[in-house]
Amino acid sequence: MALNSSLSGLGKNDDGRLRTFIVLVVVSIVLFTLSCRPETKPAFDAAKGISQTITAPVRYVGTLASLPFQGLANMMGNITAPESTLSELRDQNEQLIAENALLKEQALAAERLEALLELKNTHELTSVGARVISGSVDSATSSITIDKGSLDGIEVGMPVTDSLGLVGQVAEVTPTTSIVRLITDERSGVSAIVQESRAQGQAEGAADGSLRLALVSSDQKVEVGDLVVTSGLGGVFPKGLPLGVVTSVNRGNGDLYQTIIMRPVALSSPFDEVLVVTELSDGQHASAEEAEAAERQDIDASQNASKSTDEDVDEGEDSGTGDAASGGESS
Repeated sequence: MALNSSLSGLGKNDDGRLRTFIVLVVVSIVLFTLSCRPETKPAFDAAKGISQTITAPVRYVGTLASLPFQGLANMMGNITAPESTLSELRDQNEQLIAENALLKEQALAAERLEALLELKNTHELTSVGARVISGSVDSATSSITIDKGSLDGIEVGMPVTDSLGLVGQVAEVTPTTSIVRLITDERSGVSAIVQESRAQGQAEGAADGSLRLALVSSDQKVEVGDLVVTSGLGGVFPKGLPLGVVTSVNRGNGDLYQTIIMRPVALSSPFDEVLVVTELSDGQHASAEEAEAAERQDIDASQNASKSTDEDVDEGEDSGTGDAASGGESS
Protein backbone atom coordinates (compact mmCIF):
# COMPACT_ATOMS: atom_id res chain seq x y z
CA MET A 1 0.00 0.00 0.00
CA ALA A 2 2.87 2.38 0.79
CA LEU A 3 4.35 1.72 -2.63
CA ASN A 4 1.02 2.40 -4.34
CA SER A 5 0.70 5.67 -2.40
CA SER A 6 4.17 6.77 -3.45
CA LEU A 7 3.46 6.00 -7.07
CA SER A 8 0.17 7.84 -6.83
CA GLY A 9 1.97 10.87 -5.32
CA LEU A 10 4.57 10.88 -8.04
CA GLY A 11 1.90 10.72 -10.65
CA LYS A 12 0.12 13.73 -9.17
CA ASN A 13 3.37 15.71 -8.99
CA ASP A 14 4.16 14.91 -12.59
CA ASP A 15 0.68 16.02 -13.65
CA GLY A 16 1.15 19.30 -11.79
CA ARG A 17 4.50 19.96 -13.41
CA LEU A 18 3.04 19.16 -16.83
CA ARG A 19 0.15 21.56 -16.35
CA THR A 20 2.55 24.32 -15.18
CA PHE A 21 4.78 23.75 -18.20
CA ILE A 22 1.80 23.92 -20.59
CA VAL A 23 0.57 27.16 -18.98
CA LEU A 24 4.02 28.79 -19.27
CA VAL A 25 4.30 27.74 -22.92
CA VAL A 26 0.87 29.18 -23.70
CA VAL A 27 1.71 32.46 -21.89
CA SER A 28 5.01 32.73 -23.79
CA ILE A 29 3.25 32.18 -27.11
CA VAL A 30 0.63 34.80 -26.25
CA LEU A 31 3.23 37.34 -25.17
CA PHE A 32 5.33 36.72 -28.27
CA THR A 33 2.25 37.13 -30.46
CA LEU A 34 1.28 40.38 -28.74
CA SER A 35 4.80 41.78 -29.10
CA CYS A 36 4.73 41.14 -32.84
CA ARG A 37 1.36 42.80 -33.45
CA PRO A 38 1.66 46.54 -34.33
CA GLU A 39 -1.46 47.60 -32.40
CA THR A 40 -0.35 45.98 -29.16
CA LYS A 41 3.40 46.66 -29.45
CA PRO A 42 3.34 50.11 -27.67
CA ALA A 43 1.48 48.69 -24.69
CA PHE A 44 3.80 45.71 -24.60
CA ASP A 45 6.88 47.97 -24.72
CA ALA A 46 5.45 50.07 -21.89
CA ALA A 47 4.85 46.99 -19.78
CA LYS A 48 8.36 45.81 -20.58
CA GLY A 49 9.82 49.18 -19.49
CA ILE A 50 7.89 49.09 -16.22
CA SER A 51 9.11 45.59 -15.56
CA GLN A 52 12.75 46.59 -16.20
CA THR A 53 12.38 49.63 -13.92
CA ILE A 54 10.96 47.53 -11.12
CA THR A 55 13.61 44.86 -11.40
CA ALA A 56 16.55 47.31 -11.89
CA PRO A 57 17.46 47.51 -8.18
CA VAL A 58 17.48 43.76 -7.92
CA ARG A 59 19.74 43.48 -10.96
CA TYR A 60 22.05 46.23 -9.59
CA VAL A 61 22.39 44.46 -6.26
CA GLY A 62 23.08 41.24 -8.08
CA THR A 63 25.82 42.89 -10.14
CA LEU A 64 27.49 44.32 -7.00
CA ALA A 65 27.29 40.98 -5.29
CA SER A 66 28.98 39.28 -8.22
CA LEU A 67 31.92 41.74 -8.52
CA PRO A 68 34.07 40.14 -5.79
CA PHE A 69 33.56 36.76 -7.36
CA GLN A 70 34.53 38.16 -10.78
CA GLY A 71 37.70 39.70 -9.29
CA LEU A 72 38.49 36.42 -7.57
CA ALA A 73 37.94 34.58 -10.81
CA ASN A 74 40.27 36.98 -12.67
CA MET A 75 42.90 36.61 -9.96
CA MET A 76 42.63 32.83 -10.07
CA GLY A 77 42.85 33.02 -13.84
CA ASN A 78 46.06 35.07 -13.61
CA ILE A 79 47.52 32.69 -11.04
CA THR A 80 46.76 29.69 -13.15
CA ALA A 81 47.75 31.40 -16.46
CA PRO A 82 50.70 29.94 -18.33
CA GLU A 83 54.12 31.50 -17.68
CA SER A 84 54.28 32.65 -21.31
CA THR A 85 51.08 34.67 -20.87
CA LEU A 86 52.33 36.28 -17.64
CA SER A 87 55.63 37.14 -19.29
CA GLU A 88 53.81 38.73 -22.21
CA LEU A 89 51.68 40.81 -19.82
CA ARG A 90 54.78 41.99 -17.97
CA ASP A 91 56.41 43.01 -21.24
CA GLN A 92 53.31 44.93 -22.27
CA ASN A 93 53.22 46.69 -18.89
CA GLU A 94 56.88 47.72 -19.16
CA GLN A 95 56.30 48.96 -22.69
CA LEU A 96 53.33 51.07 -21.57
CA ILE A 97 55.39 52.56 -18.72
CA ALA A 98 58.20 53.46 -21.14
CA GLU A 99 55.77 54.99 -23.64
CA ASN A 100 54.11 57.02 -20.88
CA ALA A 101 57.49 58.35 -19.71
CA LEU A 102 58.41 59.27 -23.29
CA LEU A 103 55.11 61.10 -23.84
CA LYS A 104 55.57 63.01 -20.58
CA GLU A 105 59.11 64.02 -21.56
CA GLN A 106 57.92 65.16 -24.98
CA ALA A 107 55.15 67.22 -23.39
CA LEU A 108 57.62 68.91 -21.03
CA ALA A 109 60.00 69.63 -23.92
CA ALA A 110 57.14 71.15 -25.90
CA GLU A 111 56.31 73.42 -22.96
CA ARG A 112 59.92 74.57 -22.66
CA LEU A 113 60.22 75.27 -26.37
CA GLU A 114 56.96 77.18 -26.31
CA ALA A 115 58.26 79.30 -23.41
CA LEU A 116 61.51 79.95 -25.32
CA LEU A 117 59.55 81.01 -28.38
CA GLU A 118 57.43 83.35 -26.25
CA LEU A 119 60.56 84.99 -24.77
CA LYS A 120 62.09 85.31 -28.23
CA ASN A 121 58.96 86.99 -29.59
CA THR A 122 58.50 89.23 -26.53
CA HIS A 123 62.05 90.63 -26.71
CA GLU A 124 62.29 90.33 -30.52
CA LEU A 125 65.55 88.39 -30.28
CA THR A 126 67.62 87.38 -33.28
CA SER A 127 68.88 84.06 -32.00
CA VAL A 128 69.87 80.44 -32.58
CA GLY A 129 68.37 77.62 -30.54
CA ALA A 130 70.69 75.12 -28.88
CA ARG A 131 70.59 72.20 -26.47
CA VAL A 132 72.65 71.87 -23.31
CA ILE A 133 74.83 68.76 -23.64
CA SER A 134 76.87 68.99 -20.43
CA GLY A 135 77.47 71.04 -17.30
CA SER A 136 80.70 72.29 -15.81
CA VAL A 137 83.33 69.66 -15.02
CA ASP A 138 85.47 72.16 -13.11
CA SER A 139 84.32 73.12 -9.61
CA ALA A 140 86.17 76.43 -9.92
CA THR A 141 84.00 77.61 -12.80
CA SER A 142 80.30 77.80 -13.62
CA SER A 143 79.69 76.87 -17.23
CA ILE A 144 77.66 74.69 -19.58
CA THR A 145 78.33 73.28 -23.03
CA ILE A 146 75.82 73.63 -25.87
CA ASP A 147 75.57 71.74 -29.16
CA LYS A 148 76.05 74.76 -31.47
CA GLY A 149 79.34 76.34 -32.56
CA SER A 150 81.01 78.50 -35.19
CA LEU A 151 79.41 76.53 -38.01
CA ASP A 152 76.07 77.77 -36.71
CA GLY A 153 77.20 81.40 -36.48
CA ILE A 154 78.05 81.36 -32.77
CA GLU A 155 80.80 83.74 -31.63
CA VAL A 156 82.56 84.48 -28.35
CA GLY A 157 80.73 87.11 -26.31
CA MET A 158 77.20 86.33 -27.48
CA PRO A 159 74.54 86.33 -24.74
CA VAL A 160 72.73 83.10 -23.89
CA THR A 161 69.26 82.92 -22.36
CA ASP A 162 66.67 80.32 -21.46
CA SER A 163 62.92 80.82 -21.18
CA LEU A 164 63.22 82.50 -17.74
CA GLY A 165 66.06 84.94 -18.30
CA LEU A 166 69.76 85.47 -18.96
CA VAL A 167 71.93 82.38 -18.47
CA GLY A 168 75.38 83.64 -19.42
CA GLN A 169 77.74 84.49 -22.25
CA VAL A 170 79.63 82.42 -24.82
CA ALA A 171 83.24 82.07 -23.62
CA GLU A 172 84.71 79.49 -26.02
CA VAL A 173 83.68 78.24 -29.45
CA THR A 174 84.50 75.15 -31.53
CA PRO A 175 82.99 74.35 -34.92
CA THR A 176 80.17 72.29 -33.39
CA THR A 177 79.99 73.22 -29.68
CA SER A 178 80.34 76.22 -27.39
CA ILE A 179 81.12 76.77 -23.71
CA VAL A 180 78.85 79.25 -21.97
CA ARG A 181 80.08 81.05 -18.85
CA LEU A 182 77.15 81.42 -16.47
CA ILE A 183 76.26 84.74 -14.87
CA THR A 184 77.11 83.23 -11.45
CA ASP A 185 80.76 82.73 -12.47
CA GLU A 186 82.99 85.20 -10.60
CA ARG A 187 84.49 86.36 -13.92
CA SER A 188 81.05 87.36 -15.20
CA GLY A 189 79.72 90.91 -15.28
CA VAL A 190 76.48 92.27 -16.75
CA SER A 191 75.16 95.83 -16.75
CA ALA A 192 71.91 95.68 -14.80
CA ILE A 193 69.06 97.85 -13.60
CA VAL A 194 66.49 97.42 -10.83
CA GLN A 195 63.17 97.29 -12.63
CA GLU A 196 61.18 99.18 -9.99
CA SER A 197 63.49 102.01 -8.89
CA ARG A 198 65.67 102.12 -12.06
CA ALA A 199 68.81 102.02 -9.91
CA GLN A 200 71.69 100.82 -12.09
CA GLY A 201 74.60 98.59 -11.20
CA GLN A 202 76.68 95.61 -12.25
CA ALA A 203 75.48 92.02 -11.82
CA GLU A 204 78.50 89.95 -10.84
CA GLY A 205 79.07 86.32 -9.98
CA ALA A 206 80.81 85.35 -6.77
CA ALA A 207 83.13 82.54 -5.76
CA ASP A 208 80.34 80.90 -3.75
CA GLY A 209 78.10 80.72 -6.84
CA SER A 210 75.77 83.55 -5.80
CA LEU A 211 74.81 86.58 -7.87
CA ARG A 212 75.39 90.12 -6.59
CA LEU A 213 74.42 93.58 -7.71
CA ALA A 214 77.45 95.83 -7.30
CA LEU A 215 78.11 99.55 -7.71
CA VAL A 216 74.66 100.66 -6.49
CA SER A 217 75.14 103.75 -4.34
CA SER A 218 73.66 103.81 -0.86
CA ASP A 219 71.18 106.57 -1.73
CA GLN A 220 69.51 104.39 -4.39
CA LYS A 221 66.31 102.56 -3.46
CA VAL A 222 66.58 98.76 -3.63
CA GLU A 223 64.35 96.38 -1.70
CA VAL A 224 64.09 92.64 -1.17
CA GLY A 225 61.91 91.11 -3.88
CA ASP A 226 62.87 93.63 -6.58
CA LEU A 227 63.49 92.18 -10.02
CA VAL A 228 66.82 93.05 -11.65
CA VAL A 229 67.08 92.96 -15.46
CA THR A 230 69.73 93.68 -18.06
CA SER A 231 70.07 97.41 -18.74
CA GLY A 232 71.34 97.22 -22.32
CA LEU A 233 74.35 99.43 -21.56
CA GLY A 234 77.53 98.46 -23.41
CA GLY A 235 75.73 96.96 -26.38
CA VAL A 236 76.45 93.33 -25.44
CA PHE A 237 73.30 92.10 -23.70
CA PRO A 238 69.79 92.99 -24.89
CA LYS A 239 67.97 95.08 -22.31
CA GLY A 240 65.06 93.78 -20.31
CA LEU A 241 66.15 90.16 -19.80
CA PRO A 242 65.54 89.00 -16.21
CA LEU A 243 68.69 88.46 -14.17
CA GLY A 244 67.74 87.90 -10.56
CA VAL A 245 65.48 88.68 -7.64
CA VAL A 246 66.92 90.64 -4.71
CA THR A 247 67.12 88.47 -1.58
CA SER A 248 69.08 90.77 0.75
CA VAL A 249 70.16 94.43 0.95
CA ASN A 250 72.77 95.76 3.35
CA ARG A 251 73.45 99.49 3.75
CA GLY A 252 76.34 99.96 6.16
CA ASN A 253 76.92 103.31 7.88
CA GLY A 254 79.29 105.35 5.78
CA ASP A 255 79.36 102.83 2.91
CA LEU A 256 79.22 104.36 -0.54
CA TYR A 257 77.66 101.27 -2.11
CA GLN A 258 75.05 98.79 -0.98
CA THR A 259 75.72 95.07 -0.63
CA ILE A 260 72.95 93.39 -2.65
CA ILE A 261 72.51 89.64 -3.09
CA MET A 262 70.24 88.18 -5.77
CA ARG A 263 68.75 84.80 -6.59
CA PRO A 264 69.35 84.08 -10.30
CA VAL A 265 66.08 83.71 -12.17
CA ALA A 266 67.25 81.52 -15.04
CA LEU A 267 69.45 79.19 -12.98
CA SER A 268 66.86 78.43 -10.30
CA SER A 269 65.70 75.28 -12.12
CA PRO A 270 67.28 72.82 -14.61
CA PHE A 271 67.07 73.72 -18.29
CA ASP A 272 67.82 71.77 -21.47
CA GLU A 273 67.28 74.31 -24.25
CA VAL A 274 68.68 77.84 -24.66
CA LEU A 275 68.78 80.70 -27.15
CA VAL A 276 72.04 82.27 -28.29
CA VAL A 277 71.45 85.92 -29.19
CA THR A 278 73.39 86.51 -32.39
CA GLU A 279 72.50 90.16 -33.06
CA LEU A 280 71.04 93.15 -31.22
CA SER A 281 68.54 95.53 -32.75
CA ASP A 282 68.49 99.26 -32.06
CA GLY A 283 65.63 98.86 -29.60
CA GLN A 284 67.60 96.36 -27.52
CA HIS A 285 70.26 98.89 -26.53
CA ALA A 286 69.88 101.25 -23.58
CA SER A 287 68.18 104.51 -24.52
CA ALA A 288 70.01 107.84 -24.40
CA GLU A 289 68.09 108.77 -21.24
CA GLU A 290 69.09 105.51 -19.54
CA ALA A 291 72.74 105.96 -20.54
CA GLU A 292 72.66 109.53 -19.21
CA ALA A 293 71.11 108.35 -15.93
CA ALA A 294 73.82 105.71 -15.55
CA GLU A 295 76.54 108.27 -16.20
CA ARG A 296 75.00 110.69 -13.72
CA GLN A 297 74.81 107.91 -11.12
CA ASP A 298 78.52 107.16 -11.65
CA ILE A 299 79.40 110.86 -11.30
CA ASP A 300 77.39 111.14 -8.07
CA ALA A 301 79.09 108.03 -6.70
CA SER A 302 82.52 109.45 -7.58
CA GLN A 303 81.71 112.77 -5.95
CA ASN A 304 80.46 111.00 -2.83
CA ALA A 305 83.63 108.96 -2.73
CA SER A 306 85.77 112.09 -3.12
CA LYS A 307 83.77 113.88 -0.44
CA SER A 308 84.13 110.94 1.92
CA THR A 309 87.90 110.90 1.33
CA ASP A 310 88.17 114.64 2.00
CA GLU A 311 86.20 114.25 5.22
CA ASP A 312 88.52 111.45 6.34
CA VAL A 313 91.54 113.67 5.62
CA ASP A 314 90.01 116.59 7.50
CA GLU A 315 89.26 114.39 10.49
CA GLY A 316 92.89 113.18 10.47
CA GLU A 317 94.24 116.71 10.32
CA ASP A 318 91.93 117.84 13.12
CA SER A 319 93.05 114.90 15.22
CA GLY A 320 96.72 115.75 14.59
CA THR A 321 96.22 119.40 15.49
CA GLY A 322 94.44 118.42 18.65
CA ASP A 323 97.32 116.17 19.66
CA ALA A 324 99.83 118.93 19.06
CA ALA A 325 97.81 121.40 21.06
CA SER A 326 97.46 118.93 23.86
CA GLY A 327 101.19 118.32 23.86
CA GLY A 328 101.97 122.05 23.99
CA GLU A 329 99.70 122.61 26.91
CA SER A 330 101.20 119.75 28.86
CA SER A 331 104.75 121.00 28.36
